Amino acid sequence: SSGINAEWPITAGLDPLEPYNTAKAVGSWGVHYIVLTSVDRDDISDGGASHLAECVKELKLQVPDLLVEVLAPDFRGDLDAVQRLASSGMDVFAHNLETVNRLQAFVRDPRANYKQSMEVLIKAKESSPGLLTKTSLMLGLGEADEEIVETMEDLRKNSVDVVTFGQYMQPTKRHLKVKEYVTPEKFKHWEQLGMDMGFAYVASGPLVRSSYKAGEYYIKNIIDKQRGIVSDVND
Repeated sequence: SSGINAEWPITAGLDPLEPYNTAKAVGSWGVHYIVLTSVDRDDISDGGASHLAECVKELKLQVPDLLVEVLAPDFRGDLDAVQRLASSGMDVFAHNLETVNRLQAFVRDPRANYKQSMEVLIKAKESSPGLLTKTSLMLGLGEADEEIVETMEDLRKNSVDVVTFGQYMQPTKRHLKVKEYVTPEKFKHWEQLGMDMGFAYVASGPLVRSSYKAGEYYIKNIIDKQRGIVSDVND
């Protein structure tokens, strides 16, 4: 599995050959699962959604058996942009809540918020009902257990399929300090609770991040099962 970080300099125009060249490169790698990521392009009317959608379409055209996950921004709440991207033929639409509702303003960019992110995940599912939707939360920021449960309930109510939990680590001294180092046992608790609540897959552990090899293996099996495909354990 490989990830492509398509974070363009904000002053740069979009490369019209990027979808083709990306697909050509990925096709040469022989991988089965790819994660595309992007920042919001505030200088483009749809935040770059159409360009990302073209990347997905070209990947599917050149590598038909490839599973494509897109870790998407919130497009400033532009749900038309979300629909455009989610309808592009990808397999997994990921957008990260990052933290519980109460802590959003302390953790995320002021333009992002819990309600907006939840609406993005809802719109993605509505745009393509067979699509898996996925989100990630960091723990150790001072959230209460009941707030985590409430978030999980909101996600299930809105048909989000996959959730991951990882330990927040302070990237620089300017960022929030770690409030708690969550124990492996507590991470296991959230994993079990998530499966009991009906999530298709839950990854929960101190070193878990939103995209990683083990998670992609399980998500691939979920998609294959939905499509009646027998997965090769060596994939």
